[in-house]
Amino acid sequence: MSEETKNQETTEAVNQEELDQFVSLKKGDTVKGTIVKLEDNQAYVSIGYKYDGVIPVRELSSVHLDNASEAVQVGQEVECKVVSIDDEKERLVLSKRAIDSENAWDELEKHFEAQDAFEVTVADVVKGGLVADVGARGFIPASMVERHFVEDFSDYKGRTLRVKVKELDRENNKVILSQKDVLEEEFEANKQKVMGELQEGQEIEGTVQRLTQFGAFVDVGGVDGLVHVSEMAWHHVDKPSDVVSEGDQVKVKVLKVDPEKGKISLSIKAAQPGPWESAADKFHTGDVVTGEVKRLVTFGAFVELAPGVEGLVHISQISHKHIGTPHEVLKEGQEVQVKILDINTAEKRVSLSIKETEEAPAAAPRPERAPKSNAHKDDLKDNPNVSLSNQGLSITLGERFGDKLSKFK
Repeated sequence: MSEETKNQETTEAVNQEELDQFVSLKKGDTVKGTIVKLEDNQAYVSIGYKYDGVIPVRELSSVHLDNASEAVQVGQEVECKVVSIDDEKERLVLSKRAIDSENAWDELEKHFEAQDAFEVTVADVVKGGLVADVGARGFIPASMVERHFVEDFSDYKGRTLRVKVKELDRENNKVILSQKDVLEEEFEANKQKVMGELQEGQEIEGTVQRLTQFGAFVDVGGVDGLVHVSEMAWHHVDKPSDVVSEGDQVKVKVLKVDPEKGKISLSIKAAQPGPWESAADKFHTGDVVTGEVKRLVTFGAFVELAPGVEGLVHISQISHKHIGTPHEVLKEGQEVQVKILDINTAEKRVSLSIKETEEAPAAAPRPERAPKSNAHKDDLKDNPNVSLSNQGLSITLGERFGDKLSKFK
């Protein structure tokens, strides 16, 4: 047998094999092939048939695609189902989505039962949430995307998220996914770990996450602790925004850790030097400083020298003139000059004086003493009952009552 005859027989055998395959190819069959060409609205697949199959863009994925290249690339191997076949028109329509969906539901049911996390890619942003292709159309409601509120999801398209199956309804082709559940679970695990490591009295760095009327929440290693407004500074704070802003890096001291309630109490002021600690270097006996009258009491006035440092001006040290009450010359909020009479930082006590910062008023001149008058003396010299001597005026009992006493003789 010649070489040419052998080649012809081999070719006929191959053609017969292909012909057998062609004949057996029918609607509903599952075939495997390779993507050989992409157009906007379809992909061409070589499955070894006499002509290539076509996957319309709607049959590439269970979610809406604008372009076939969003689902497949040239050279990629795919498994498809025959949707229709027309040899006369040489048109073979395939569906990748049909096979993916069949395989996906089994996997989704496994994930749902195990409640484990798996990755998905966001295919589209729609009203109310996100859509991901998980073989079926997976929907992630807006409330199940993050732990925090998200106003705009426009930049989520193409992102990879870790999700759990929240709801599964194969009959109605309904798949609800949640990334929030994954994040919450991880957060709680990390929270318990961090809280177990925190010690009361420990000083750590944190980041201000959000402000409320009653304080600031500070992130300390992935867990938020509360700095109450009373623990924000050594001076009085009206609102947290007067001291910190969101995003600020702050040093805090751990006041209390309650793992059962999941609460951490923090303090910014306790992590800073106290006002009395720095007062020893800043203020000294004899200094004249400016302060603000904070409170008036019956016995004096409390004057703030620095945030958290107050001293007492006793009522006797307020004015050079006599006053019955401090309210006569002072009012709360008034700025005054004071002299430090004594300071004891250990006992947090300062004695102050306002009057020693002021000049004492000049003493009023004494009135001249009138010269001694002799007029009265002259009037008395002729009185028989009055005796005038160098010792002054004296009246004797005998002279005063002499006539009356003689009656008893």
